[in-house]
Amino acid sequence: MSEAAKRPRLHSHYNEVVRPALIEQFKYANPMEVPRLDKVVLNMGIGEAVNDSKIVKSVVEDLGLIAGQKPVITRSRKAISNFKLREDMAIGAKVTLRRDRMLEFVDRLVTVALPRVRDFRGLSPKSFDGNGNFALGIKEHIVFPEINYDKVQQMWGLDVVVCTTAKTDDEARALLKGFNFPFPAEQQAA
Repeated sequence: MSEAAKRPRLHSHYNEVVRPALIEQFKYANPMEVPRLDKVVLNMGIGEAVNDSKIVKSVVEDLGLIAGQKPVITRSRKAISNFKLREDMAIGAKVTLRRDRMLEFVDRLVTVALPRVRDFRGLSPKSFDGNGNFALGIKEHIVFPEINYDKVQQMWGLDVVVCTTAKTDDEARALLKGFNFPFPAEQQAA
């Protein structure tokens, strides 16, 4: 199999469609100025279930299935008695995706997972951080097809942060629109 056939389909979509459109829209002089996706960070916090180690294992397995790579368990840095939290206690899991795995995940997120979200009306255009990064939250992790609904004991939320090399939110918004992120039509002009 050739090298080009192994690449994710969004890789060629970026090079053939998104990149030329961004160059035309923002008039970049240097081809290295064109923004691109840098990384995607997935995070699942387990909140009130910190006392049960089986739940931590379940969250790690589910996040591993969604991401396609082994997650890291996040641990508390200090003890907070009001939350019954001790130092170095497991409180969630996270994964950082880059390159091909990142593009595969973005493809599955936009084409499969987001359309399966109940009452979905588009992504909030206000979720940019001012530096070209975009964050979104998914309330139920079962919208991903890798998760077997019958084996899930509890629904967990999932935070997705898409980091780009864009310098402004407008550049990042144009980049993500090129990857078919579903922003509402009436708020796109704002």
